[in-house]
Amino acid sequence: MKTVLITGANKGIGFETAKQMAQLGYFVYIGSRVKTRGLDAVKKLNEQGLSNVELIEIDVTNFDSIKRARHELENRIEALDVLINNAGISGGPSQNISTVNIENLREVFETNFFGAVQTTQQFIDLLNKSNEPRIVNVSSGLGSLTLHNSTQNPNYKIYDAYSCSKTALNAFTVMLANEFRGTNFKINSVSPGYTATDLNQYKGTQTVEQGAKPIIKYATLGNDGATGKFFYEEEEIQW
Repeated sequence: MKTVLITGANKGIGFETAKQMAQLGYFVYIGSRVKTRGLDAVKKLNEQGLSNVELIEIDVTNFDSIKRARHELENRIEALDVLINNAGISGGPSQNISTVNIENLREVFETNFFGAVQTTQQFIDLLNKSNEPRIVNVSSGLGSLTLHNSTQNPNYKIYDAYSCSKTALNAFTVMLANEFRGTNFKINSVSPGYTATDLNQYKGTQTVEQGAKPIIKYATLGNDGATGKFFYEEEEIQW
């Protein structure tokens, strides 16, 4: 049975992704910063007949927590097939880059960028032991500099801290994919689209089922799939 670790999987898109991956036959490790919330998520999936799920307590902003999670997973499995860096925060309102509170900006980057980088670094050895390792960095259309320069969508004007963190995450995707080019790794950024979750006060126009769909697609790519790209469903997004 293939294995997948999903950070921030106790709610929202992460939870739905965990559910769908479990339904596909993967053994899913629910990454959750708060243990009780992670256990609740596991219980909900168990009640839906999905027994191939377990909790991994992990705070992507805490290096010691990530190391503990890695050691715990190393004791349970020989290889990790898929890592989905899903944990993220929006950073709240008042994000115009000329006036954004610098501590707010740091906090957003700590979770959305540095959290994904240090989590990947800690689990790369387990992924290397897989025959078909996959990494999905859950990004956003707001991370596209091309779209920022061409769209009139008002959402592109008010989430500067969040947008910058996702642009940085996309850069990490490119660098990592280039490092592992020529191997079996498939490493991509994926936008779930404007999905209704607590990240946007449920203002999104898509359901979590719709939001999880592209993540699932690129987490389960075949060996002929793309790497080092930025996708939303079938469409490649410009950086």
